[in-house]
Amino acid sequence: QAQLVESGGGLVQAGESLRLSCAASGRAVGTYALGWFRQAPGKEREFVAAVTWTGYSTVYADSVKGRFTISRDNAKNMVYLQMNSLKPEDTAVYYCAADRRGSGLHRGEWEYEYWGQGTQVTVSS
Repeated sequence: QAQLVESGGGLVQAGESLRLSCAASGRAVGTYALGWFRQAPGKEREFVAAVTWTGYSTVYADSVKGRFTISRDNAKNMVYLQMNSLKPEDTAVYYCAADRRGSGLHRGEWEYEYWGQGTQVTVSS
């Protein structure tokens, strides 16, 4: 079992930065791969980034590559999403998710067993 709680969302202007945090709790959460997804109004939830349980390997959606950085701190059971050069099209509810297969870097939401409640990110033009 794992519980995930996101924070750090807000309203920013285009070009600015924001850092999302996800607090993960649960006995084995340090061995899980962790990912970020987002869902814009009227759209399906989409993959943003993922990191393996070691933190050494990451993968990104093409739309955020070079602007977003995912990282984790297993000592604190935290995962972060640093978002730079934000664009209005990044506006969405951002979700943290956990995959019990710690070495996986999966892009499909069906690969993740545990989800947070989401945090809203709004980027104005």
